[in-house]
Amino acid sequence: MEPTVKPPPKKIHITSSVAAAARPAPPRIHADRCVGCGLCVAVCPKDILVLVDGQAVVREGESMGCDHCGAACPADAVEVPAVTSDLFAFKTFRADRRWLPHGRFDLPALVSLMGSRRSCRNFLSRPVERAILTDLVQVGVTAPSGTNCQPWTFTLLPHRDDLERLGRRVGDFFRRTNRMAEKAWLRRGLRLLGRPELDTYYRQYHATVKRGLEAYAAGGRDLLFHGAPAGIVVAAKSDASCPAEDALLATGNILLAAHAMGLGSCLIGYAIEAMRRDRRIVRSLGIPDHETPYAVISLGWPDETYQRVAWRKPVTIRYADR
Repeated sequence: MEPTVKPPPKKIHITSSVAAAARPAPPRIHADRCVGCGLCVAVCPKDILVLVDGQAVVREGESMGCDHCGAACPADAVEVPAVTSDLFAFKTFRADRRWLPHGRFDLPALVSLMGSRRSCRNFLSRPVERAILTDLVQVGVTAPSGTNCQPWTFTLLPHRDDLERLGRRVGDFFRRTNRMAEKAWLRRGLRLLGRPELDTYYRQYHATVKRGLEAYAAGGRDLLFHGAPAGIVVAAKSDASCPAEDALLATGNILLAAHAMGLGSCLIGYAIEAMRRDRRIVRSLGIPDHETPYAVISLGWPDETYQRVAWRKPVTIRYADR
């Protein structure tokens, strides 16, 4: 049950606490607890920890705020100011905070989860609780990130009408794009100037987008979000070393966790394309200009079942050795 306090705005913007700090504060060693085992020194990626007279000591250097040292310490003698344990305190389930050693997980079960997660396009109208959306974000941020900068942000759309408003803005963008693409002279001229994007769009997407817009106008059929009752926009700060990769790694975690929670999910590429090309859509969600959205996830309780995992297309595998 949610606490009886004034509810937050419908669109909830969640930012990683580590990403907010350009240079995380270095770890602190509690000398009275340190047993001098050196485990923190061995796992520090920045080599700012050393053993001096049998005690761990922080030397000059830049911390990544990764908490490797704190997680490795058997005596709880390392404190990393840049991180918080709050993101491992979930509202809808209890997580085991013990580290899972390599090779100690049920691999067939993991593969079954990955293979069973499908893009869901049939949702029940049942709403998704805010606590579940928040927990999904907290699972998302367990993903790796480049130089551990954790630049991701998450904008939650907890109500169906939030998605409908976003859908209308995305639809307006594609109506304008379709009108441009229908002008053969414009497509031809841009192609001659070395800009074939509009011509490619016309050949590959124009007809599909037109049908989707007509279906929505005729009866409100939602071919964009498929009637999902909630969603998450995953973005990243532009000054990160690899923001797109970071955001998509967090997105993958969210998709798997959603399935484990009983939710269906679907990545909405059309929405991201519209947001990439029309910044007004991004600003309408309260996302600032120094952040770039990389994934829009529709979420809801699924109204579909399968009998087996879906097979995949053949994959190219190469060995780079001689």
